[in-house]
Amino acid sequence: MSVEEDNYDYLFKVVLIGDSGVGKSNLLSRFARNSFNLESKTTIGVEFATRTVEIDCKLIKAQIWDTAGQERYRAITSAYYRGAVGALLVYDISKMQTLESCERWLQELREFSNENVSVMLVGNKLDLRHFRAVSTDVALQFAEKHHLAFIETSALDSTNVNEAFIEILTHIYKTVSSRHVNVNYGSSSSKIDIAATSKPTRKCCFH
Repeated sequence: MSVEEDNYDYLFKVVLIGDSGVGKSNLLSRFARNSFNLESKTTIGVEFATRTVEIDCKLIKAQIWDTAGQERYRAITSAYYRGAVGALLVYDISKMQTLESCERWLQELREFSNENVSVMLVGNKLDLRHFRAVSTDVALQFAEKHHLAFIETSALDSTNVNEAFIEILTHIYKTVSSRHVNVNYGSSSSKIDIAATSKPTRKCCFH
């Protein structure tokens, strides 16, 4: 459930990464504002939106960052990985190249972000299933190889969008709370630091 943005118990920074055109901005707008723009333009640099949800009776404020997927912006956006505790690694199910690029995006994410970052592989544009170029099995193999959670979504018709964000936020929350990490509470909260914890084990589903 969504709640007022002013009060929260935890603030989690989550980044959306992947090639340009895979639908990152529309995933963000669908989750944060329940909107979709058919004429969505390529993100230049970085933008973000927030939404507060309730998980296990705690208010979690998600700060979702949409990083530009175009090659020439990668040097700029790498700085924005820092402080992220979660990432949605997005590809387009109708374009195999976008899944192949995920290897590079994942490497960059792990280079610049917290080593404990929770990552979910997201096959977007499920509404284009008739043009599917990436089978679910192939994507699942990629996810298993890299110890990622995995889900397929459609920002256009909302399929699994909330589920993807809620699942990764739930996993982050459980990781933080189970490891007794020191965090800031309330509206003065600025970041969650889990750098001192060991790397969590992740499967293709966080549950």
